[in-house]
Amino acid sequence: MLDNHITVLLHEAVEGLNINPEGIYIDATFGRGGHSQLILKQLSSKGRLITIDKDIQAIEYAQKILNNDPRVTIIHDSFANLEKIAEQENIVGKVNGILLDLGVSSPQIDDAERGFSFQNDGPLDMRMDTTKGIDAATWINTASEEAMANVFFEYGEERYSRRIAKAIVTARLIEPFTRTLPLADVIKAAHPRWEKHHHPATRCFQAIRIFINGELEALNQVLEQAVKVLAVGGRLSVISFHSLEDRVVKQFIQKQSKGEVLPRYLPVKQDMSAIKLKSIGKHIKPNDAEIVLNNRSRSATLRVAEKINE
Repeated sequence: MLDNHITVLLHEAVEGLNINPEGIYIDATFGRGGHSQLILKQLSSKGRLITIDKDIQAIEYAQKILNNDPRVTIIHDSFANLEKIAEQENIVGKVNGILLDLGVSSPQIDDAERGFSFQNDGPLDMRMDTTKGIDAATWINTASEEAMANVFFEYGEERYSRRIAKAIVTARLIEPFTRTLPLADVIKAAHPRWEKHHHPATRCFQAIRIFINGELEALNQVLEQAVKVLAVGGRLSVISFHSLEDRVVKQFIQKQSKGEVLPRYLPVKQDMSAIKLKSIGKHIKPNDAEIVLNNRSRSATLRVAEKINE
């Protein structure tokens, strides 16, 4: 297992939670535990931390480093089931902070056997939870050309999605895809224009990963559930790594900060109780020093919101 993980926006994301030493916190994307460990340093013996991850390797690592801490509960599940988990733990409406560090972690990318990398050859898998769902190879070898093109365009914002999908369908007739590098090579050969400093397979691999793991659907689900799970005054701290995720988070916070928008001509004042969240400060990006230390942090964006009404 690879543990050379540098936690992105570590202090900023935890500071956004405004830690109460006796509070209840959820790290819904444990990863390699950077955020969890910093939260625990600020909790007293009365505080509590629930760590969640769908990646079994992340859970095994959490058990290795945190299993002896009585303040910690470790749960193998998707954050899309946040409300159910909170109900089981009897903490709905009692949680002081929820942290979400979205996307794929460095250990997942760097381990070629996970199939996330287009630079290191490995099995074409890409599942964050390898215990369920179809892998990337199954989808790539069975999806229609149109379905693939739509995924590449919608989740990867790939302008040459149809051209690339056609090339994949043609290539798989000769030999089905089972490894990452052959797929990356087909995408590279089909791509007519490469972005500077970006591998031509970057957008398609991102799109496949998001689709296989249902990432945007899960994000929409967890944001809605987080509002219910948080206590009034509780904070939501979310780190995203690409524009699709950040757009979902930004628009959700804006919507929850304004309540239901009513037509101007209606003789009804806006119901303040319908406003659930307020945005805390502006979005935060990594500083130059962090980007130098960890180039993968360059696309990260942190947004923080606070629950103000039940």
